[in-house]
Amino acid sequence: MVIIIAAIANNNALGKNNKLIWHLPADLIRFKKTTLNHYVIMGRKTFESLKKPLPNRTNVIVTRNKNYKAEGCIIVHSLKEALEVSKNEKNIFILGGAKIYEQAIKFTDKLDLTLVHHTFDADVFFPEIDKTIWKESFRHDLKADEKNKYDYSFVTYTRKTN
Repeated sequence: MVIIIAAIANNNALGKNNKLIWHLPADLIRFKKTTLNHYVIMGRKTFESLKKPLPNRTNVIVTRNKNYKAEGCIIVHSLKEALEVSKNEKNIFILGGAKIYEQAIKFTDKLDLTLVHHTFDADVFFPEIDKTIWKESFRHDLKADEKNKYDYSFVTYTRKTN
């Protein structure tokens, strides 16, 4: 199963200047728990924003740069190639960035999202979620607290079957 995992704002904002624009510890905990011991596919810019491979996961980086190297990671040059090296994995997680999400949403099975209930100034955005293709299958709404500055929801969308 190919799963997009992302945190997005009301205006589909993902980040600015290759950084997250909010800090929600609950989202980071959920992200780690969900992706642990799985293949995670991400673009080069997303990887570089992390500064190092995510521990206890197989990190697959998509880049057009044929000479790119990152210790402890699998380097590929297309999303198709990333999926090929991950094909024996039960759940494959797509971590972004925006261009990778745009390509992957066309064939992804599930969207595992944290919706941050706020609008942010951003320079990268998540693709529009087409409700004729996706149905909401899970939602857990949470209020801001002393650790999490914004109201947010954990939401899962599954691809509708014809």
